Amino acid sequence: MNSIIFYIAALSIGICVFLFAWASILSSPEKADDNRDFMDPLPRLLKIVWGPVKMIEYYIASNLPFEYLDAIEQKLQKSGVSYVVSAEEFFSIRVVGSLISLLLSIYVMMVMDIFEPVFFLIAPILAFFFPLLWLSDTKKRRHKQVIRDLPVFLDFITMAVEAGLNLTGALQQSVEKGPKGPLRNEFSIILRDLRYGLTRSEALIRMGTRLDVPDVSNFVNAMTQSEKMGSSMASTLRIQSEQRRNERFQRAEKMAMEAPVKLVFPLIVFIFPVTFIILGFPIVMKFMSEGMF
Repeated sequence: MNSIIFYIAALSIGICVFLFAWASILSSPEKADDNRDFMDPLPRLLKIVWGPVKMIEYYIASNLPFEYLDAIEQKLQKSGVSYVVSAEEFFSIRVVGSLISLLLSIYVMMVMDIFEPVFFLIAPILAFFFPLLWLSDTKKRRHKQVIRDLPVFLDFITMAVEAGLNLTGALQQSVEKGPKGPLRNEFSIILRDLRYGLTRSEALIRMGTRLDVPDVSNFVNAMTQSEKMGSSMASTLRIQSEQRRNERFQRAEKMAMEAPVKLVFPLIVFIFPVTFIILGFPIVMKFMSEGMF
Protein backbone atom coordinates (compact mmCIF):
# COMPACT_ATOMS: atom_id res chain seq x y z
CA MET A 1 0.00 0.00 0.00
CA ASN A 2 2.82 2.37 0.89
CA SER A 3 4.57 1.68 -2.40
CA ILE A 4 1.40 2.46 -4.36
CA ILE A 5 1.03 5.76 -2.50
CA PHE A 6 4.67 6.52 -3.24
CA TYR A 7 4.23 5.79 -6.95
CA ILE A 8 1.10 7.94 -7.19
CA ALA A 9 2.78 10.81 -5.37
CA ALA A 10 5.93 10.66 -7.51
CA LEU A 11 3.93 10.42 -10.71
CA SER A 12 1.71 13.31 -9.68
CA ILE A 13 4.71 15.48 -8.84
CA GLY A 14 6.35 14.71 -12.16
CA ILE A 15 3.21 15.51 -14.13
CA CYS A 16 2.77 18.75 -12.20
CA VAL A 17 6.35 19.81 -12.93
CA PHE A 18 5.91 18.96 -16.60
CA LEU A 19 2.64 20.91 -16.88
CA PHE A 20 4.08 23.85 -14.95
CA ALA A 21 7.05 24.09 -17.31
CA TRP A 22 4.81 23.81 -20.35
CA ALA A 23 2.41 26.46 -19.05
CA SER A 24 5.23 28.76 -17.99
CA ILE A 25 6.85 28.75 -21.40
CA LEU A 26 3.52 29.50 -23.04
CA SER A 27 2.76 32.35 -20.66
CA SER A 28 6.26 33.87 -20.99
CA PRO A 29 6.88 34.60 -24.67
CA GLU A 30 9.89 36.77 -23.80
CA LYS A 31 11.60 33.65 -22.42
CA ALA A 32 10.75 31.61 -25.49
CA ASP A 33 12.34 33.73 -28.14
CA ASP A 34 12.22 30.93 -30.64
CA ASN A 35 13.27 32.34 -34.01
CA ARG A 36 13.27 29.36 -36.37
CA ASP A 37 13.10 31.23 -39.68
CA PHE A 38 16.39 29.73 -40.83
CA MET A 39 15.95 26.24 -39.36
CA ASP A 40 14.09 23.10 -40.36
CA PRO A 41 10.65 22.43 -38.86
CA LEU A 42 10.50 20.47 -35.65
CA PRO A 43 9.36 16.84 -35.65
CA ARG A 44 5.83 16.30 -34.43
CA LEU A 45 6.90 14.42 -31.31
CA LEU A 46 9.34 17.15 -30.36
CA LYS A 47 6.67 19.83 -30.63
CA ILE A 48 4.75 18.17 -27.79
CA VAL A 49 7.59 18.70 -25.30
CA TRP A 50 8.95 21.90 -26.80
CA GLY A 51 7.64 24.02 -23.92
CA PRO A 52 9.65 22.23 -21.20
CA VAL A 53 12.64 22.07 -23.58
CA LYS A 54 12.70 25.84 -23.99
CA MET A 55 12.19 26.28 -20.25
CA ILE A 56 15.22 24.14 -19.40
CA GLU A 57 17.20 25.85 -22.14
CA TYR A 58 16.50 29.28 -20.65
CA TYR A 59 17.21 28.41 -17.03
CA ILE A 60 19.88 25.67 -17.26
CA ALA A 61 21.34 24.99 -20.71
CA SER A 62 22.15 28.63 -21.48
CA ASN A 63 24.35 28.74 -18.35
CA LEU A 64 26.50 25.73 -19.27
CA PRO A 65 30.21 26.22 -20.08
CA PHE A 66 30.92 27.48 -23.56
CA GLU A 67 33.40 24.69 -24.29
CA TYR A 68 30.79 22.03 -23.56
CA LEU A 69 28.15 23.71 -25.73
CA ASP A 70 30.68 24.23 -28.52
CA ALA A 71 31.55 20.51 -28.49
CA ILE A 72 27.85 19.65 -28.75
CA GLU A 73 27.41 22.18 -31.57
CA GLN A 74 30.23 20.59 -33.56
CA LYS A 75 28.61 17.16 -33.18
CA LEU A 76 25.29 18.59 -34.32
CA GLN A 77 26.88 20.20 -37.36
CA LYS A 78 28.67 17.01 -38.42
CA SER A 79 25.44 15.02 -38.11
CA GLY A 80 23.22 17.63 -39.78
CA VAL A 81 21.00 18.07 -36.71
CA SER A 82 22.13 21.68 -36.25
CA TYR A 83 19.49 22.63 -38.82
CA VAL A 84 16.80 21.45 -36.36
CA VAL A 85 18.04 22.25 -32.84
CA SER A 86 20.85 24.19 -31.21
CA ALA A 87 23.33 22.88 -28.66
CA GLU A 88 21.32 24.32 -25.76
CA GLU A 89 18.09 22.80 -27.09
CA PHE A 90 19.75 19.43 -27.61
CA PHE A 91 20.93 19.35 -24.00
CA SER A 92 17.43 20.35 -22.86
CA ILE A 93 15.93 17.53 -24.92
CA ARG A 94 18.18 15.07 -23.11
CA VAL A 95 17.05 16.38 -19.73
CA VAL A 96 13.38 16.27 -20.71
CA GLY A 97 13.82 12.73 -22.01
CA SER A 98 15.32 11.69 -18.68
CA LEU A 99 12.39 13.15 -16.78
CA ILE A 100 9.86 11.47 -19.06
CA SER A 101 11.64 8.11 -18.74
CA LEU A 102 11.59 8.47 -14.96
CA LEU A 103 7.84 9.10 -15.01
CA LEU A 104 7.28 6.16 -17.34
CA SER A 105 9.33 3.84 -15.15
CA ILE A 106 7.30 4.89 -12.12
CA TYR A 107 4.07 4.29 -14.01
CA VAL A 108 5.19 0.84 -15.23
CA MET A 109 6.26 -0.26 -11.76
CA MET A 110 2.99 1.03 -10.34
CA VAL A 111 0.98 -0.94 -12.90
CA MET A 112 3.03 -4.11 -12.42
CA ASP A 113 2.98 -3.67 -8.61
CA ILE A 114 6.74 -4.01 -8.25
CA PHE A 115 9.33 -1.82 -6.59
CA GLU A 116 12.86 -1.75 -8.03
CA PRO A 117 14.85 1.30 -6.94
CA VAL A 118 17.50 0.58 -9.57
CA PHE A 119 15.01 1.56 -12.29
CA PHE A 120 14.97 5.09 -10.89
CA LEU A 121 18.64 5.38 -11.84
CA ILE A 122 18.91 3.24 -14.97
CA ALA A 123 15.95 4.67 -16.88
CA PRO A 124 16.93 8.37 -16.63
CA ILE A 125 20.61 7.65 -17.32
CA LEU A 126 19.82 5.61 -20.42
CA ALA A 127 17.39 8.26 -21.63
CA PHE A 128 19.98 11.00 -21.05
CA PHE A 129 22.72 9.28 -23.09
CA PHE A 130 20.50 7.74 -25.79
CA PRO A 131 20.40 10.98 -27.87
CA LEU A 132 24.21 10.85 -28.10
CA LEU A 133 24.04 7.32 -29.52
CA TRP A 134 21.33 8.43 -31.93
CA LEU A 135 23.48 11.41 -32.94
CA SER A 136 26.44 9.14 -33.66
CA ASP A 137 24.31 6.82 -35.77
CA THR A 138 22.84 9.78 -37.66
CA LYS A 139 26.34 11.07 -38.36
CA LYS A 140 27.42 7.69 -39.80
CA ARG A 141 24.34 7.44 -42.04
CA ARG A 142 24.82 11.02 -43.18
CA HIS A 143 28.47 10.42 -44.07
CA LYS A 144 27.54 7.34 -46.07
CA GLN A 145 24.96 9.30 -48.04
CA VAL A 146 27.45 12.12 -48.67
CA ILE A 147 30.05 9.67 -49.98
CA ARG A 148 27.42 8.03 -52.20
CA ASP A 149 26.14 11.32 -53.66
CA LEU A 150 29.48 13.12 -54.08
CA PRO A 151 30.40 11.61 -57.51
CA VAL A 152 26.95 12.51 -58.85
CA PHE A 153 27.26 16.14 -57.81
CA LEU A 154 30.80 16.32 -59.10
CA ASP A 155 29.56 15.09 -62.49
CA PHE A 156 26.93 17.86 -62.56
CA ILE A 157 29.48 20.51 -61.59
CA THR A 158 32.05 19.22 -64.10
CA MET A 159 29.60 19.21 -67.00
CA ALA A 160 28.38 22.69 -66.11
CA VAL A 161 31.92 24.09 -65.91
CA GLU A 162 32.92 22.41 -69.18
CA ALA A 163 29.80 23.92 -70.77
CA GLY A 164 31.05 27.43 -69.93
CA LEU A 165 29.60 28.26 -66.51
CA ASN A 166 31.70 29.48 -63.64
CA LEU A 167 31.93 27.49 -60.41
CA THR A 168 29.12 29.43 -58.74
CA GLY A 169 26.76 28.79 -61.65
CA ALA A 170 27.80 25.13 -61.73
CA LEU A 171 27.04 24.78 -58.02
CA GLN A 172 23.64 26.36 -58.62
CA GLN A 173 22.90 23.86 -61.38
CA SER A 174 24.00 20.94 -59.21
CA VAL A 175 21.71 22.09 -56.40
CA GLU A 176 18.76 22.36 -58.78
CA LYS A 177 19.37 19.06 -60.60
CA GLY A 178 21.09 16.92 -57.96
CA PRO A 179 19.40 14.39 -55.67
CA LYS A 180 18.01 15.51 -52.34
CA GLY A 181 20.20 14.88 -49.34
CA PRO A 182 22.77 16.38 -47.00
CA LEU A 183 25.26 17.13 -49.77
CA ARG A 184 22.68 19.16 -51.66
CA ASN A 185 22.02 21.15 -48.49
CA GLU A 186 25.74 21.76 -48.02
CA PHE A 187 26.15 23.07 -51.57
CA SER A 188 23.18 25.35 -50.92
CA ILE A 189 25.02 26.69 -47.88
CA ILE A 190 28.07 27.32 -50.06
CA LEU A 191 25.93 29.42 -52.42
CA ARG A 192 24.54 31.32 -49.44
CA ASP A 193 28.06 31.97 -48.12
CA LEU A 194 29.14 33.22 -51.54
CA ARG A 195 26.19 35.62 -51.64
CA TYR A 196 27.18 36.91 -48.20
CA GLY A 197 30.65 37.83 -49.45
CA LEU A 198 32.87 34.83 -48.62
CA THR A 199 35.41 33.69 -51.17
CA ARG A 200 35.00 30.32 -52.85
CA SER A 201 37.94 28.86 -50.94
CA GLU A 202 36.51 29.97 -47.60
CA ALA A 203 33.05 28.62 -48.44
CA LEU A 204 34.49 25.27 -49.52
CA ILE A 205 36.69 25.02 -46.42
CA ARG A 206 33.67 25.73 -44.22
CA MET A 207 31.79 22.90 -45.93
CA GLY A 208 34.71 20.51 -45.42
CA THR A 209 34.82 21.41 -41.72
CA ARG A 210 31.08 20.89 -41.28
CA LEU A 211 30.99 17.50 -42.99
CA ASP A 212 34.34 16.12 -41.77
CA VAL A 213 34.35 13.44 -44.51
CA PRO A 214 37.72 12.46 -46.04
CA ASP A 215 36.35 12.42 -49.61
CA VAL A 216 34.92 15.91 -49.24
CA SER A 217 38.12 17.14 -47.60
CA ASN A 218 40.17 15.85 -50.54
CA PHE A 219 37.80 17.58 -52.96
CA VAL A 220 38.00 20.84 -51.02
CA ASN A 221 41.81 20.71 -50.87
CA ALA A 222 42.05 20.04 -54.59
CA MET A 223 39.71 22.92 -55.45
CA THR A 224 41.47 25.41 -53.19
CA GLN A 225 44.88 24.43 -54.55
CA SER A 226 43.59 24.70 -58.11
CA GLU A 227 42.28 28.20 -57.43
CA LYS A 228 45.55 29.30 -55.80
CA MET A 229 47.70 27.88 -58.61
CA GLY A 230 45.41 29.14 -61.35
CA SER A 231 45.05 25.74 -63.01
CA SER A 232 42.08 24.61 -65.06
CA MET A 233 39.00 24.20 -62.88
CA ALA A 234 37.34 21.83 -65.35
CA SER A 235 40.26 19.40 -65.44
CA THR A 236 40.52 19.43 -61.65
CA LEU A 237 36.82 18.68 -61.34
CA ARG A 238 37.05 15.88 -63.90
CA ILE A 239 39.95 14.27 -62.03
CA GLN A 240 38.14 14.60 -58.71
CA SER A 241 34.97 13.10 -60.16
CA GLU A 242 36.79 10.06 -61.55
CA GLN A 243 38.80 9.61 -58.37
CA ARG A 244 35.72 9.74 -56.14
CA ARG A 245 33.91 7.24 -58.35
CA ASN A 246 36.90 4.87 -58.29
CA GLU A 247 37.09 5.14 -54.50
CA ARG A 248 33.39 4.33 -54.22
CA PHE A 249 33.87 1.28 -56.42
CA GLN A 250 36.86 0.17 -54.34
CA ARG A 251 34.83 0.50 -51.15
CA ALA A 252 32.09 -1.64 -52.69
CA GLU A 253 34.68 -4.29 -53.62
CA LYS A 254 36.10 -4.20 -50.10
CA MET A 255 32.66 -4.70 -48.57
CA ALA A 256 31.98 -7.59 -50.94
CA MET A 257 35.26 -9.27 -49.97
CA GLU A 258 34.51 -8.79 -46.26
CA ALA A 259 31.05 -10.35 -46.53
CA PRO A 260 32.20 -14.03 -46.35
CA VAL A 261 34.27 -13.31 -43.25
CA LYS A 262 31.33 -11.60 -41.54
CA LEU A 263 29.07 -14.54 -42.38
CA VAL A 264 31.28 -17.07 -40.58
CA PHE A 265 29.95 -16.28 -37.10
CA PRO A 266 26.20 -16.49 -37.93
CA LEU A 267 26.87 -19.65 -39.96
CA ILE A 268 28.62 -21.39 -37.07
CA VAL A 269 26.30 -20.16 -34.32
CA PHE A 270 22.88 -20.22 -36.00
CA ILE A 271 22.79 -22.02 -39.36
CA PHE A 272 25.07 -25.04 -38.82
CA PRO A 273 23.42 -26.21 -35.55
CA VAL A 274 19.96 -26.03 -37.10
CA THR A 275 21.18 -27.90 -40.17
CA PHE A 276 22.69 -30.67 -38.05
CA ILE A 277 19.48 -30.95 -36.01
CA ILE A 278 17.36 -31.26 -39.14
CA LEU A 279 19.67 -33.87 -40.67
CA GLY A 280 20.23 -35.82 -37.46
CA PHE A 281 16.66 -35.90 -36.16
CA PRO A 282 15.41 -38.66 -38.54
CA ILE A 283 18.50 -40.76 -37.77
CA VAL A 284 18.05 -40.41 -34.02
CA MET A 285 14.34 -41.24 -34.28
CA LYS A 286 15.17 -44.33 -36.37
CA PHE A 287 17.63 -45.57 -33.75
CA MET A 288 15.15 -44.91 -30.96
CA SER A 289 12.38 -46.82 -32.75
CA GLU A 290 14.69 -49.83 -33.12
CA GLY A 291 15.61 -49.72 -29.42
CA MET A 292 19.22 -48.79 -29.97
CA PHE A 293 18.89 -45.85 -27.53
